[in-house]
Amino acid sequence: MKKDQLRHVVLLKFKESATPEGIAKAKDAFVALKGKIPQIEDIEWGLNNSPEGLDKGFTHCFFLTFDSEEDRTIYLPHPDHKAFGEILGPVLEDVLVIDYWVKN
Repeated sequence: MKKDQLRHVVLLKFKESATPEGIAKAKDAFVALKGKIPQIEDIEWGLNNSPEGLDKGFTHCFFLTFDSEEDRTIYLPHPDHKAFGEILGPVLEDVLVIDYWVKN
């Protein structure tokens, strides 16, 4: 039987003034959280390539997996997560976060 998994989906929209280097630095810092916060079971990311034109300017999707709400509760205020926020902040225009329990 598969264990329950909690997904934490983060969509990012960057400022028009954000440089490719600044965006790459933020992306790298986000992905690096997997090695810094043991409660993150898995992380993947990708760039929007939908042809529908409904992205509202959101370009980057990050998909984190947690085993429990307790693990997510540890992650959210974690110092490394907060440090990532300091890197992201200057280039971030908007963020959308959705969490859900996987249903099969």
